[in-house]
Amino acid sequence: MSFDAEKLYELLPTVHRLRDVDQGKPLAAFLRVVAEQIGVLEEDLAQLYDDQFIETCAPWVAPYIGDLVGYRPLHGVVPEVASPRAEVANTIAYRRRKGTATVLEQLARDVTGWDARAVEFFQLLGWTQHMNHLRPDHHYAPNLRRWEPLERLGGPFESTAHTVGVRRISRGAGKYNIPNVGLFLWRLENYPLTESPALRVDDRRYLVSPLGLDVQLFTFPETETEISQLATPRNVAHPISRRVLHENLDAYYGVGKSILLRVGNTVQDIADIKVCDLSDDGADWAHQPANRIAIDPVLGRIAFPENQPPPPPEVFVSFHYGFSADMGGGEYERGATLSQPLANPVEVTAPASIQPALTANGGVVEITDSGRYEENLSIQLNAQRQLELRARNEHRPTLVLGADFEIRGDAEAEVTLNGLLITGGRLRVPDDGGNQLRRLRLRHCTLEPGVSGLDVELAGVTVEIESSIVGTLRIHERSRVEIRDSIVDATDETQLAFAAADPAPASPPTPGAELVLENVTVIGQVHTRLLELASNCIFAAALDAADSWASPLRSERKQAGCVRFSYLPDGARVPRRYRCQPDLAIHQAIQEASKKDPMLTNPQKASIAETVRARVMPRFTDLRYGRAAYAQLHVACPQEIRAGADDESEMGAFHDNFAPQRETNLRLRLDEYLRFGLEAGIFYAT
Repeated sequence: MSFDAEKLYELLPTVHRLRDVDQGKPLAAFLRVVAEQIGVLEEDLAQLYDDQFIETCAPWVAPYIGDLVGYRPLHGVVPEVASPRAEVANTIAYRRRKGTATVLEQLARDVTGWDARAVEFFQLLGWTQHMNHLRPDHHYAPNLRRWEPLERLGGPFESTAHTVGVRRISRGAGKYNIPNVGLFLWRLENYPLTESPALRVDDRRYLVSPLGLDVQLFTFPETETEISQLATPRNVAHPISRRVLHENLDAYYGVGKSILLRVGNTVQDIADIKVCDLSDDGADWAHQPANRIAIDPVLGRIAFPENQPPPPPEVFVSFHYGFSADMGGGEYERGATLSQPLANPVEVTAPASIQPALTANGGVVEITDSGRYEENLSIQLNAQRQLELRARNEHRPTLVLGADFEIRGDAEAEVTLNGLLITGGRLRVPDDGGNQLRRLRLRHCTLEPGVSGLDVELAGVTVEIESSIVGTLRIHERSRVEIRDSIVDATDETQLAFAAADPAPASPPTPGAELVLENVTVIGQVHTRLLELASNCIFAAALDAADSWASPLRSERKQAGCVRFSYLPDGARVPRRYRCQPDLAIHQAIQEASKKDPMLTNPQKASIAETVRARVMPRFTDLRYGRAAYAQLHVACPQEIRAGADDESEMGAFHDNFAPQRETNLRLRLDEYLRFGLEAGIFYAT
């Protein structure tokens, strides 16, 4: 029952209320205080009742309820386990299905945040057939007439029987044995690109990539709200093969599915689509279609039939591609990075031009689609003005520059680029006498490596790069560069990634600006005036045989600055180091060897250092921009790098994915939910 002052006052006899009125209502004032305390007591009693249930309890009570059911907290690196409330609530439901493949798969998805598939490898063992227990799908020799088992062979969805393997699955060495269960994880996420203009090669051939690259198409997963059966290929962000798309075209092609093609104003019907291998065949493509539109999901290519009129130039594709993180622009949520104070944006939609909207008075220019804009751009900003050229949230337009994109501003001017894919030319801040630009920001942008990059010829400019992929940076030595959660790619370890200018032949590079790096992967040589900070970074750099300088990573000033929890190439000349690799691994290896042999000689120490240096070096799945696994650390990358950051996450641009913590979360949960006698292994499907 709820009490308030008015209700308590009405419970008093009328005579007392009349006398209270005559005396100025002191009794009413007293009852207001009483009612307030009763309300506090009622609220406390209600909360005590709510605290008995995990769904309604106060946050501080959740760990105590979890302790009652034996819940062990995990790294809160994914939303599903950031707060233990949901997992504690599901603990009883999970334990009722303890040991089953479906609950193991559910746990893997919940605690890692990645798509997952549980495989009971003992179900894939070949059997000697017995008339009382026939298992016709478990012959040692596969049926070569069935395409799907052969297509899935060796992967998470295979059904072909194998002979027994006796190596330990927990070490990733073996799979097919009676006690073995495998958890396959998809580290790559699928990212959509909606109504993107296909790049025209000729009258009948197109590429789905707006940059003209070959792109592997990915599945748009069908979400499972509750796992009552094991995942299928349509439930995970998996690369689409030609055979799979051909056999299941209706599941992958259409509105709201993985692929959709629009020619002019007409959405192409599924009956007009054919799957082909459109690989290069000399100057042409193989398997030109006769009467239907051909799509190659492995290369991201489209070919129109030769016996029909050429299509209109406006060909649009909606598709999904794979990548490791929200970086470099894309149709993902990045609303928090948009400049809020700059209101009333000027909107631009293809085929309109961007240049007329770039006024000297600044403001916001917002591109509202994921279209392709081919034009020359420049910015001239008035003093103390700010301009943001950005893509609308959850869009990614492509700017194809015909020349360098020159950015100028008067005193205290600031320019921000957000969510853009830029190719064809470089961003350039020229020093032409009147340029006084103060700050340039790149947020969630891509300057295509090998094609585009950034030149700052002006002193006193602060460059901020966040969650971006950029090519070579040439920055004036009296400027300053801050890079976070990004990739700087010179396309090769022996190329120059950061300096003030390109070196002349046989001349060392001119040192570039002061540099601050946090969670950055650098592919190429770096020469800076001052490396003020490098934290959780990977410098994949090496000297070319023709280089006349001595170090692929060089800071002119060594007395100031710090490099911490980073990988440094051999010969790096940097400020003081703290727990960097391979230095730390070499020190530990020599210490271990010294315990066995206290008389260790210098040549022996040098040999140990060389061995460790050859082992502890970054290994990437792919270093070609445009590939799904671009700049992703390989599963065979040494643990010193894969878990070498200051918080035991991986070094480099994908530090905030917290992949080691996700894997640790899963191993902790497997100890709780794996059936007695079984052994589990973790495998990465992407």
